[in-house]
Amino acid sequence: MLFKDFARDINPHQAYRVKKLNRQLEMAESYEEWKSIALKIDEESGAQEWKLDNCSPYFDAEIIVHRLSLLKRYRLQKRTRDLMYILSEGLTYDIANIAHPLLFSVTYVGTKKIIEDYVAAVSEGLAFIASEQCDCLTAAEKINFFENCQKAFGQPAMMFSGGSTLGLFHTGVCKALMEQDLMPKVLSGSSAGAIMTGMLGVAKPSEFMEILKGQNFYSEAFHFRKLSDLLRGNGGLADVKYLKNFLVENLGDMTFAEAQKNSGLNINIAVAPYDASQDARIMNAYTSPDLLVWSAVLASCAVPILFPPVKLTSKRYDGQYTPYMASTRWVDGSVRSDFPQEKMARLYNINYTIASQVNPHIVPFMQNDISRFRKDMLSWPERIIRRQGKVITKGVMDFARERVGSVPPMRRLLDHGYGVVDQRYYGDVNIVGKHSLRHYSYMLQNPRPYLFKVLQREGERATWPKISLIETHARVGKTIQHCLELLNYQNSPEQQHAEFIAV
Repeated sequence: MLFKDFARDINPHQAYRVKKLNRQLEMAESYEEWKSIALKIDEESGAQEWKLDNCSPYFDAEIIVHRLSLLKRYRLQKRTRDLMYILSEGLTYDIANIAHPLLFSVTYVGTKKIIEDYVAAVSEGLAFIASEQCDCLTAAEKINFFENCQKAFGQPAMMFSGGSTLGLFHTGVCKALMEQDLMPKVLSGSSAGAIMTGMLGVAKPSEFMEILKGQNFYSEAFHFRKLSDLLRGNGGLADVKYLKNFLVENLGDMTFAEAQKNSGLNINIAVAPYDASQDARIMNAYTSPDLLVWSAVLASCAVPILFPPVKLTSKRYDGQYTPYMASTRWVDGSVRSDFPQEKMARLYNINYTIASQVNPHIVPFMQNDISRFRKDMLSWPERIIRRQGKVITKGVMDFARERVGSVPPMRRLLDHGYGVVDQRYYGDVNIVGKHSLRHYSYMLQNPRPYLFKVLQREGERATWPKISLIETHARVGKTIQHCLELLNYQNSPEQQHAEFIAV
């Protein structure tokens, strides 16, 4: 049952109140205000009653009920070894399919109560093991347990799409997540998303919220070339030196390795060789530690036709700038790898991804979770059209590429087009911009205070409905992280020395 179904069971007076609350929801100025109104809508519509019913085709309630009972019993009886065993065997954020998107599509806030209770019980069990109440384990045993838990559970990643100036939407997503302490430590970005990733990646954590106020984004990043210059060739529609100056000014001369130490974030910039026969890459502190961040971001912003392909620059151990793969030129990573999920999963032990999507050629074709996961017969025609449409488009491009292989510019354009069609544009959690014709007029405008505020607020508002879902996914992982940090602090030589002095 989905949210719209509850409307059939409410009387006209309730329907009026729900409609009034929905108008208030659209005018909410903060997440706290939005959540308060959303909870009232859930109550008025009867959706709260759905939370108390364990029946659902989307998860195995029997498994969750059984495990919840064991978790509570072992913790109350202080059966630590049994508690550790039951926690370890089910340490995944989507056990029994409790992370299914449709379980978060019925109510505005939260999901089935049994799922919320289970996630809370896992967190409480972990906290008990880390606490002083659990005295049957040594500090070393506790630390070893939580280090294993951290590896088993994994961590989330945040992915920012391209989208030119529409990428200011990402600042609102970041702001909403940071205010709720839900921002992942692993970030990726391509094109406009690469700028967002780079801005955060070179800053100190104390500077993150200041960056999101927007002052650093106001710039003449787009400066279009004269017709006479375009006719001479050797470039794109826009002058790349203005974008380069903006990036150098805001990102400095930090390498990826230096940025990781400074921000504590693992940032990944998606770039693609101009030669489309080569695979796209992600640049980060592991794959390219000496590469300058601004250089990778510039390459990721080199959208074919708009900007020319660029070469990358590294910083040597002695501070000298040197070419990175000198014979290769690079372009926007989003043409072949907007969301590099598989590559990041191998490097960072990713368990789920959050995608912020504003690409203007993608957003109109994105489906919400209800449309994507519904399986009734009425959904079959659209499913068939979408799948076959993609197959046919790729087939036509393949045919065309074979016929124009001797014309390099056309072959390259078709290769890039094939890459755009062949990608996966969804994460596990999707925050998608709502584009009207007005938004397409924003695309190549230089960022200004008014435009920044409009797009940032759109990003915030698109994120608020996803907060409770992300909180549920993140709670166990954050508990493991906090327990491990606490144990390491308590058992650090400095802390033990301080306790000895106090005694």
